[in-house]
Amino acid sequence: MTRQPQTAMPSIAVIVIPARYQSTRFPGKPLAAIHGVSGGPKPLIQRSFEAARSVKGVAAVHVATDDARIADAAAGFGAPVILTPLSCANGTERVAAALPGLPADVDIIVNFQGDALLTPPALVEALIAHMRADPDCQVATVAVRCSASAYRHLVDDQAAGRVGGTTAVVNARSEAMYFSKRVLPYLAPGAVEEADPPVLMHLGLYAYRRAALIAYAAMPATRIEQYEGLEQLRFLHGSIPVAVVQCDPPAWDAIELNNPSDLDPIEAILAARSIE
Repeated sequence: MTRQPQTAMPSIAVIVIPARYQSTRFPGKPLAAIHGVSGGPKPLIQRSFEAARSVKGVAAVHVATDDARIADAAAGFGAPVILTPLSCANGTERVAAALPGLPADVDIIVNFQGDALLTPPALVEALIAHMRADPDCQVATVAVRCSASAYRHLVDDQAAGRVGGTTAVVNARSEAMYFSKRVLPYLAPGAVEEADPPVLMHLGLYAYRRAALIAYAAMPATRIEQYEGLEQLRFLHGSIPVAVVQCDPPAWDAIELNNPSDLDPIEAILAARSIE
């Protein structure tokens, strides 16, 4: 009898949406009502959950929170909830704190930002595909190449003292060398490269192995992480490589809900995409 070769089972991936009630710029943001094309409101956390549920190849989507109001709202629309400590300083710490609430066979954990309801599913799927193709990869994130207009917007924001986005610099293996809220690499004004800038815009979407999350939670916050306000720099400081999966820019503006003023453009995109 000929023995058939065994096919390795793909790693099991889940999505965790970290959500906290307190926000300096927008208190209670996860429960903010957002209207779809029909005018019906849904809280932000529900819209983020529904966006995450549209990702293919994911076993489950969980909401991780420290707040009973968010937990009650999530349970109301059928989301599995994992309660996490109030002390979590950022989304990665909250996802790490959610690990005991996940099945033991889960190997890939995706951090889907709770305010990133317009994240294209294809970007998450590309991230998961990268982790499955490279079992040694401990952490991965996503970046897109800046257009000339997007680059100009970043530079103008920087000149005006505003944070327009986060950029990533990578090595030959497409691993992050650094992330910054400054525009990197520096291009001299008027340089020919401005027409096709070699600038990668980082998107706040991550995939981790369990071991990487456990190591992250065990490391103290670093000064550079606090200076930049970028949690992923703790991995680099701790010599844990972060793979940067470079994707095509989304077909729509993947605006995050950071301020109340973001509501109108987000609702306009939902209407244009016929999302209820």
